[in-house]
Amino acid sequence: MILSTLKIAAALPIKPIFDVFSRRCGTSVTMEAGIATEIFLSLDKSFPPANLKVSSVNKSLKHTEIQLVSRRCMKLSEPAVLDKLEDIRRIDKSNMLSFCVEAARHCQEAVKLAEKVQIGCFKPQGIIVAGMGGSAIGGELLKDWTFDRVDVPIEVCRDYNLPAYVNGETLVFVVSYSGETEEALSMFLDAVKKKSKIVCISSGGKLLEFAEKLDIPHMRVPSGIPPRAALPYFFLPMLIVLKKLGLVADVDSEVSEAVKVLERVGKENSPEKTVKENFSKTLTLKINGTVPVVYGFGIYRGVAQRYKQQFNENSKIPAKWEFFPELNHNEIVGWEAAEQLVKNFSAILIRDGDETEEMRRRIEVTKELVPKGLRSVSEVWSIGEGKLAKMLSTIYIGDFTSVYLAIIRGVDPTPVKSISLLKERIKKTGVKERIIKELQKFAGGNAY
Repeated sequence: MILSTLKIAAALPIKPIFDVFSRRCGTSVTMEAGIATEIFLSLDKSFPPANLKVSSVNKSLKHTEIQLVSRRCMKLSEPAVLDKLEDIRRIDKSNMLSFCVEAARHCQEAVKLAEKVQIGCFKPQGIIVAGMGGSAIGGELLKDWTFDRVDVPIEVCRDYNLPAYVNGETLVFVVSYSGETEEALSMFLDAVKKKSKIVCISSGGKLLEFAEKLDIPHMRVPSGIPPRAALPYFFLPMLIVLKKLGLVADVDSEVSEAVKVLERVGKENSPEKTVKENFSKTLTLKINGTVPVVYGFGIYRGVAQRYKQQFNENSKIPAKWEFFPELNHNEIVGWEAAEQLVKNFSAILIRDGDETEEMRRRIEVTKELVPKGLRSVSEVWSIGEGKLAKMLSTIYIGDFTSVYLAIIRGVDPTPVKSISLLKERIKKTGVKERIIKELQKFAGGNAY
């Protein structure tokens, strides 16, 4: 039953009541004074419920502070909501979960599209992945996957300009789902000026338009997908390009295994699986109401970053990521903070059954040093034998979790209002128009 009104009468010590209410609702309530004359807490009757609202507070209580930081109420914080398909569909209006369930199919389609792209034969001196947000995370995964198998440096550039060392011998992947991202177009222009070897990935937009005009290889990904959900189309095609250039081998076998593993992950974490048999739903309940901190290492550094981004965009919550062994030289000191602060955090550790002994020891010792006041410490173990399967299995467990967390909070995971608002305001600066005019000069004169 959803609580509609909570009335606390005059002179009643309310802190214990607020503590109970906070635990039941997953809502942070801070009281600096123990007594109030009259406080009403009301919930919007629509589903999903809106934020809890304070309708009236006795203004004479100067030290009374009420902080409501969650959209969740009693009904949504119950584990049962994750097992009710009708509630899941009602909240996940754009069906973000489908992209998690069907990840294996998208990986197969991405590889097929990439195989059709025609590129020349050359040996780059360096590789740059130029993009932003969900379009750039594939570059981080590429760096991790190729770390011990490619003998040229690979960097991810999230900016308006490329590094000074980029030249005609550099392979530059320009990635923008919409093909309209201001920063990506600016880096594309920079790569054109530097006469780099360029491969573009987008669903259309100006990036496709100018790639065609300048006769630059372009892979067109399916439209109608949220950029962060199009990860297979950003990551796997870059592996295929490196295979075509002779920089990596065994890509096909790793992709085949990864597809099988993702089919398993999709089934085991699907909405139809109950909390008791669904790891992602269980993890969601453990981190619900906290700021998750995700720790990765080695091939899971980009994975940890992906978790953070998905919690931001899907779950609409703050999150943080770090990686071993670097975090042992700074991050762990932060856990010495007061319990009042630490209790608002949870930790997620990405693990691998093939960890080296030195890495395993570091992780285990770090777990011992993490304060007991932390809300929860969870481990996500990779699945598979090859690096690709291991990376993608942990990624999609995180993707599932981020969507389930949005659902239990009563928010549609797909819209990203703040990003849309920022883009609208940025348009007024005229920067993108300037970039397009410069690109038109190159395209018109066929300077590339």
